[in-house]
Amino acid sequence: MKAAERILVALDVDTYAEAERIVDQLQGSVGGFKVGMRLFYREGPQVVPRLAQKGGLVFLDLKLHDIPQTVAQATRALISLGADIVNVHASGGLDMMKAAVKAAREESERLGVRMPRLLAVTVLTSLTAQALNNEIGVPGTTDEVVLKWARLVRQAGMDGVVCSPREISIIREALGPDFLIVTPGVRPVDSAKDDQKRTATPAEAIRLGADYLVIGRPITGAPNPREAVRRIGIMGSGL
Repeated sequence: MKAAERILVALDVDTYAEAERIVDQLQGSVGGFKVGMRLFYREGPQVVPRLAQKGGLVFLDLKLHDIPQTVAQATRALISLGADIVNVHASGGLDMMKAAVKAAREESERLGVRMPRLLAVTVLTSLTAQALNNEIGVPGTTDEVVLKWARLVRQAGMDGVVCSPREISIIREALGPDFLIVTPGVRPVDSAKDDQKRTATPAEAIRLGADYLVIGRPITGAPNPREAVRRIGIMGSGL
């Protein structure tokens, strides 16, 4: 897979019209697009099938997190939208993740559609070890917590994780080549980190073993987004 094909562009905008403009600019030059809470909550569920019809992967990034029954029902509701990847938050626990997998499988079979790949978010890329330990009260290093949660994700029968670039190598080593790793917090060398704390360049993330890179502002905020993708692709193509 070429480096640019690993990019999922974050559609962190307020309207479908803005999202469509970005998709139309980048269609065919990236692997797909990420729909997060901002766009989903403003435009509603139908934004997903409308974007899916344009081609490319659609990663629905809602980080479902609640009691198992609630997450199961929410997962059922999302299956018909046609997203290729759907995620929950690993901190919801093993039973919650198992409930999401079971619901996704049953609803996909009922509707006769392909089951999306299911991921779980580990530790948000905006969190430092100090915040994880002292503010949230989760002991251990970031690496230890991420790996522990990633093992639970595998145990629950999910396809992989969303993690920062800094944890890619330990997850890949522990859970093997078929465990899907999607990483935000990817920033080209000349880009600001914004609110991301544990970051890496696209080339570093690919070298460490990421399957897909979620990149937003360095592309969507560039004067020429397609050229920004081309430069990122060149930086990662020699790996």
